[in-house]
Amino acid sequence: MPKKKTGQRKKADKQKERQKGIRSGNTEKPLPERPCNFVMVRFNIIPYGSFSRPNFLPPSQRVGADIEECDQCRRIQKNRAFCYFCAAVQRLPVCAQCGKQKCMAKMGDCVIKHSGQFTTGLGMVGAVCDFCEAWVCHGRKCLTTHACTCPLQDAVCTECQREVWSHGGRVFKCSYCMKFLCEDDQFEHQASCQQLDTESFKCKCASCNRLGQFSCMRCKVCFCDDHVKRKGFKYVRGQPIPCPKCNFDTQETKDMSINSE
Repeated sequence: MPKKKTGQRKKADKQKERQKGIRSGNTEKPLPERPCNFVMVRFNIIPYGSFSRPNFLPPSQRVGADIEECDQCRRIQKNRAFCYFCAAVQRLPVCAQCGKQKCMAKMGDCVIKHSGQFTTGLGMVGAVCDFCEAWVCHGRKCLTTHACTCPLQDAVCTECQREVWSHGGRVFKCSYCMKFLCEDDQFEHQASCQQLDTESFKCKCASCNRLGQFSCMRCKVCFCDDHVKRKGFKYVRGQPIPCPKCNFDTQETKDMSINSE
């Protein structure tokens, strides 16, 4: 028989799981708050007490700052290495991985050593990402990890089928079907996405007349608690039940604001 875990061992395992979740929390940021999907702004150094604070923050952290866009054409767009409209290089680029605009690491993992001085502008960058079209700083960690973990690798708008290189705006995800959307089709798609393809909320199975307690917003159908589960499939306790058709996570119908045809 396996050795029974003591209370101290169970407590250590739970703490290890919590620390693992905290460490992986950076990869689960909302898409608009990722540095590669920021709004490109012109950097104005604003006095803030005894130090200066850069005016390049996520939308949730912008407080009373004067937002300006491209240095040359003043057009609104996402964080890019080159302006989408006038192809101008930004004066102070921002790293698409860590979000910094000034490298202050004197003895860090920088590929280009700059001991004793801080670097900004093109002296800080090391590459351009092929997926998000944004600068990546010359830190070894950012250069080796950003291309593999870039959230805009498959960012093709589900409405207009445009990728990041084909439009100048930011990229979002639908809160219902979790598909990529461009800035032009964001609100129009989400308004039409919260509707089922059936005439009622009944289960999709033809032989079942029960109301669907779980809904898949990609297939736009409902399932009862019996037909949402498949035989031979192992379900994880506490995790959303995947759709039996497309394997997308289902949600409880009562928790969503959806309607039928």
